[in-house]
Amino acid sequence: MSATESLFTPLKIANGRIELKHRIIMAPMTRNRGVPLAAGTPEAPNRTWLADDLVALYYGQRASPGGLLITEGVPPSIEASGMPNVPGLFDQSQVPGWKKVVEAVHAKGGYIYAQLWHAGRATIPQFSGAGPFSSSATPWDTDEKFPFRTPFTKEKIAYQDHPPIAMTHEQIKKTIGDFVSAAKLAIEIGFDGIEINGGNGNLLDQFLHSNINTRTDEYGGSPEKRSRFVLELTAALAEAIGASNVGIRLEPTGLYQHTRGAERVETWSYLCQQLADTYSAEKLSYAHFIEPRFDRIDSEAEKDGFYKSWSLPEVSNEPFKKILANKGIPVISCGGWDEKNAGEALQKGYDGVVFARCFTSNPDLPERIQKGLPLSEYDRSRFYGSWDGIRENGYTNYPTYEEGLEKAKEQEEKVPS
Repeated sequence: MSATESLFTPLKIANGRIELKHRIIMAPMTRNRGVPLAAGTPEAPNRTWLADDLVALYYGQRASPGGLLITEGVPPSIEASGMPNVPGLFDQSQVPGWKKVVEAVHAKGGYIYAQLWHAGRATIPQFSGAGPFSSSATPWDTDEKFPFRTPFTKEKIAYQDHPPIAMTHEQIKKTIGDFVSAAKLAIEIGFDGIEINGGNGNLLDQFLHSNINTRTDEYGGSPEKRSRFVLELTAALAEAIGASNVGIRLEPTGLYQHTRGAERVETWSYLCQQLADTYSAEKLSYAHFIEPRFDRIDSEAEKDGFYKSWSLPEVSNEPFKKILANKGIPVISCGGWDEKNAGEALQKGYDGVVFARCFTSNPDLPERIQKGLPLSEYDRSRFYGSWDGIRENGYTNYPTYEEGLEKAKEQEEKVPS
């Protein structure tokens, strides 16, 4: 069997409850195509976004029989929201749109998990309405700006102008409760499971990294204490909806959003060992690792700092993957894979391969990879919203390979001989 052929063998996740027919998985990707609940005013801006028919069409287009899709990050509360036009899961008004999404995916025989996401300090109060909150009151050390303009003033706001507020114990408990409520709602809607966003420099990552988490209580100061919030959150979700319905995304090598913590190997080894041991009977649905991205190292100082934080000769997710895989938890990998090398991920011991950008422009990506068909180029300028007001552009207007052939044929027939 070739490396590519191995991508089209079954994979059991969710403690064996779900059997995928292939191992090509769509990554969680923020696309900023939600619609506002209300028009909003400068005094009372809209902070609640909904999925609608277009969002359902987008996910439905990318569904395949026995394939797994992971949604864009879904905020479980208003203050968790890190970007505009991202549908949440904290208000009943958001339920109908997400139901349409689930129904569209299930109609194609696919599976879909809702990724729950809290931006933490990577937001501004103009969008989130509060905070921002994080593990500690650690300000941004650059003048980096929030990537979206405010809706009425059209300004770009620097993160350091709104330093984060260190979460109290009560706020930690509330946040865990928000995640639990959103997870229960997701299962009621019909999602096949949920994924916790524990990477990408968002809230969970902000607890795991020592340069951001400077707490001196039971949530900071050592690998074990920095892992506590993630473990408590996972335990609460497992109790609420079942461990087999819970996946988790992790990024031990991450640098995004200024995650420059020390003791990386020690921290993620402890975290993964706890997850493996705690969920060795009813296993977590899967663990989702983001591969190292050294293009995010933007200075020699940051490069030196990263290597000081890594206590192994090779920079890799391998040690953490082994911990979880040894207890039978499926492990999937995102980053650096394409249609040519994806099979190598399975040869390295991963159970599934997660694609992001290629899925934006190739709704039939699994079929194209299986048949060796060429991929359509993606348009990076359309990743995060419809700046020209046409939401479909760069979102739902990419044809499948067969549709592309039909359109080309139609164009040929229109040309006079």
